[in-house]
Amino acid sequence: MHVLVTAGPTREPIDPVRFISNRSSGKMGYAVAAAFAARGHEVVLVSGPVALAAPAGVSRVQVQTADEMLAAVSARLEWCGALVMAAAVADWRPRRAAAAKLKKAAMPVALELEAAPDILRALAERKGGRVFVGFAAETGDPLPEARRKLREKKLDLIVANDVSRAGSGFEADTNKVTLLPAGGAPIDLPLMSKRGVAERIAEWVLDRAAGASAAAAET
Repeated sequence: MHVLVTAGPTREPIDPVRFISNRSSGKMGYAVAAAFAARGHEVVLVSGPVALAAPAGVSRVQVQTADEMLAAVSARLEWCGALVMAAAVADWRPRRAAAAKLKKAAMPVALELEAAPDILRALAERKGGRVFVGFAAETGDPLPEARRKLREKKLDLIVANDVSRAGSGFEADTNKVTLLPAGGAPIDLPLMSKRGVAERIAEWVLDRAAGASAAAAET
């Protein structure tokens, strides 16, 4: 199977020195890419800036901004059978980025922001028979927001977690998640390593793809 995975944060520039970003370490997305590659699948990892080595057997594409990530994913969508969007893409970006470093005295008191592209929403009409997986990282109960994203972004599965819980944040090596399949019951996983969570995601995606292939063969 051809699998496209995104990971890490994006950086939205204020000027050539400063940017808006988030605390994503990329560990979850890199673990997902490694889990599929270990099973012998061909994996392309579109990564924001992180301090991680590419997993063995994985082709990595480095990006910085949400626009760059959207372009990289869009260019490879026809190639893949599954897209796992584990990246923490910035929701907002400065409306204008300065071409030179802004001096302290010239820095605006308030930044004018605009929405960054929503990658899954932008690609929803091109989904076809591909398996789409998203993530919902929230503080507090993540399930209401995860259900909204699952429905509105036409996902097959969303992985929901409360990043304010111990061992479940962006920089931890463990995660406590709930898998929410479209039209299925939630699967509440215990606290486990991010690689363990990645294995469960990979199993679900491969089972879903196999089921879809079998159904297509019967027709």
